[in-house]
Amino acid sequence: MSSVSRTLSPLETLVAGNHGRSFSGRASDAPRVGLAWSRRYRMLLSASDAAVIILAVTVALFARFGLGDAELSVAGVSVQYQVVALMVAILWFVTIGAFRTRATRMLGVGFAEYRSVVNASLFIFGLLAIAFLVFQVQIARGFFIIALPIGLAALLLERWIWRRWLNHMRNDGHYLSRAIVVGSPAEVAYVVKQIEKKSGAAYSIVGMALPEGDQMSLSFAGETVPLVSSLDKVADAARMHGADAVIVAGESSGSGTFIRDLGWALEGSGSELVVASGLTNVAGPRIHFRPVEGLPLMHVELPQFEGGKHVAKRLFDIAVSAAALIFLAPFFAIIAVAIRRDSEGGVFFRQERVGRNGETFHMVKFRSMVQTAEADLQGLLDQNEGSGPLFKLKHDPRITRLGAMLRKFSIDELPQFWNVLMGHMSLVGPRPPLESEVKDYEKHVHRRLYIKPGLTGMWQVNGRSDLSWEESVRLDLYYVENWSLTGDLIILWRTFKVVTNPVGAY
Repeated sequence: MSSVSRTLSPLETLVAGNHGRSFSGRASDAPRVGLAWSRRYRMLLSASDAAVIILAVTVALFARFGLGDAELSVAGVSVQYQVVALMVAILWFVTIGAFRTRATRMLGVGFAEYRSVVNASLFIFGLLAIAFLVFQVQIARGFFIIALPIGLAALLLERWIWRRWLNHMRNDGHYLSRAIVVGSPAEVAYVVKQIEKKSGAAYSIVGMALPEGDQMSLSFAGETVPLVSSLDKVADAARMHGADAVIVAGESSGSGTFIRDLGWALEGSGSELVVASGLTNVAGPRIHFRPVEGLPLMHVELPQFEGGKHVAKRLFDIAVSAAALIFLAPFFAIIAVAIRRDSEGGVFFRQERVGRNGETFHMVKFRSMVQTAEADLQGLLDQNEGSGPLFKLKHDPRITRLGAMLRKFSIDELPQFWNVLMGHMSLVGPRPPLESEVKDYEKHVHRRLYIKPGLTGMWQVNGRSDLSWEESVRLDLYYVENWSLTGDLIILWRTFKVVTNPVGAY
């Protein structure tokens, strides 16, 4: 996150109001932080949602009935369709609010916001369909068929546009929640580092609280994070510094009642209590809470590597890869001619990789290196810039002129759609490793082989070759245990964005 501020536009000023304060108290062009902005932002989001829903219902009304005064019968009473359309719009808007799609914790973070919008829309239309059936309302199905997809697509687009704007502002240090991080030095350092790495985390770290006697030097967004309190004075520090959130890092400590007592102390302060779970590789949908006689038990679902979800993933892989191969065939022909003219050798490069459960397969790529690349590798091993068992060299002399361009935009990997269609790979998954890499795996890293490797994955959208070995392993293992079809769609979309603006590709 940048610590540099800039003058706000009229829209930004409207959202921020007069609550922008820097840590020194200046309000002119200081970063807008604190939760006051969220109330205004949610008001604008509500108005935008209402406009989109009204527009979608109106379009459906006119598309189905034109300019005529259409009527339907409800329990023998004639009712104008305009009244029904208005009722649908109101219920739709209310349901989106009831599903907390505008909750501060969802704004600009993850895909929970989009999922909640979809769930709310499907819920209200399903409920209305049942109600109309029960009360024998002869409503035109064409009206529903038009209103739902148009409205849902427009709502998702509208939320995406708002999110782009919000994250852009957060990158400049605006519209962030002021937070104090509490815990041991190591836990605090880890949480602050992760928040700084992802601007979507939406926090500005204004202080840290450590156990009595502990000291640590820590920076966030180019500024030193001050030590504001010991563990027993966190609530007082939160009030003094106007913190919107107190983040408890890991197993933070003191007594077993620390979090309970802190929650009590924060009551009435306006600060929310956030616990950073030690379950770093477990996604939210796998965690369920079940209170037993006042004891909050956390149930963690074990990952499943067989079953209906995997069948659905395979069907999705087949449909998309087959369509991609047909659509890209003319483009492949052009690339093939260009490769043959650029350097000697074949068009495709085949290499043995390790797939699911350790089974090997031949991965297909467009050739981006000279024909003797495999033999030339031994002379370059001492220049390896990769981490762990990976070999990477930014300025690899084996790469051809055309190959550099193919790699930059990941065009060389497109033939892997064939591997996906054949079932060797999936559209999304861990990076497909070489057999020599697998031999050097530590025991836990073999979990990468529990599912099929992917044409793209979390490694692709989080830095690619710029990632350290440890970070790429962490991302792959997280995906293996927590993947979902919705998550796959988001990774595919983020891959498209990364490919058009390549970072870490060499």
